Amino acid sequence: MATFHRLRAALAHRDPTPAAKSGLAEVFYALANALRDFGLVADAQEAYDTALALAPGRIDFHCGRAELVRFTAADPRLAAIERLAANLAVLTTEEQARLHFALGKAYADIGRHERSFSHLVAGNAIKHAQVIYDEAGVLRFFERSRTTFDRQFMAARRGLGEPSSVPVFVVGMPRSGTTLVEQILASHALAFGAGELEDFRDLATELSASLGNRHLLVEKVAAASAEQLRQLGADYLGRIRAIAPGATRIVDKMPANFQLLGLIHLALPQARIIHVKRDPVDTCLSCFSKNFAGGNAYSYHLGTLGRYYRAYRQLMAHWRSVLPDGVMLDVQYEDIAADLERVARRMLAHCGLAWNAACLDFHRTDRPVRTASAIQVRQPIYRTSVGRWRPNPDLLAPLIEGLGENPGK
Repeated sequence: MATFHRLRAALAHRDPTPAAKSGLAEVFYALANALRDFGLVADAQEAYDTALALAPGRIDFHCGRAELVRFTAADPRLAAIERLAANLAVLTTEEQARLHFALGKAYADIGRHERSFSHLVAGNAIKHAQVIYDEAGVLRFFERSRTTFDRQFMAARRGLGEPSSVPVFVVGMPRSGTTLVEQILASHALAFGAGELEDFRDLATELSASLGNRHLLVEKVAAASAEQLRQLGADYLGRIRAIAPGATRIVDKMPANFQLLGLIHLALPQARIIHVKRDPVDTCLSCFSKNFAGGNAYSYHLGTLGRYYRAYRQLMAHWRSVLPDGVMLDVQYEDIAADLERVARRMLAHCGLAWNAACLDFHRTDRPVRTASAIQVRQPIYRTSVGRWRPNPDLLAPLIEGLGENPGK
């Protein structure tokens, strides 16, 4: 914070050149992002506003601030975004997409949901045209995982990995509540929230490459020896231990690790898994509302989003059937919103941790959060995201068709 105030003071006593203004704007924008990650919302907003005062035409600055605040109809920053969007033809496609997502969020804040959804459709259409998504390959990977890691395969290799009980994996779809669950656990004195780690997948890919082909991860790691499975778990444990040497439990909140739960259990048989679920349509619409920083290429089209969710749901049902009792706990986001203490107690017990009332004040926990839910987990539990607004059913037809029968399950 001292740096922030020194920068403000320096700005007040000089009239910088355009180049200097641009540099200062970048500094304040970077500072705003850091303040946001640490939950210093008011200071982050002031830093965003300072950056925008120096560079009012910077679309990324407007969009960063839009994620931080709840708009009102009279908010001058909403009017500023609308003015920028009035001349989309002069903008890059990436800038156009950013503005559409920002306006989608802003109009949802003020209750203009139809207009919000139209901007989300436009923004997602741009992103969908830009990303490369091999849907057939992804769905085949899920199917190959179910076929390979069957009950007999899992039972024959049980107990071969690294026996540490330190790791806790929080998995699920993006926007399902995984960040909230991590924040609750990380509020315990003996637990550390490590954020979204790529380490396990990276190590699994390295193992697959050493066995002959990094692109056939499922088939190659299935051929791993007992010693290779143990080493995979030990290498992962070494990486997370380096982050938090003194923690009793270290929480890895990489949602996409749901794809690797069979291998995770074989490599780390004493690790605990928490699977966070949320209403499928609410989850998918929340994904559709986000311009993700990277990955999640399936989320920019309602059809691919629905089919991905259905494949995820099928894979999770498979893991539930082959993992031993007590390894994975299913947690429903709506249950957290309805009775935080009851669910928090279940999660801590599952992780072998004694009750700690600090977990109920998760929004006060001082730690960086660098996900799309960074702002939400700085607030006490709320229920407004349960049963979120939905557009005309005709507009959701591709999503509902993709989800398949009984999309609410």
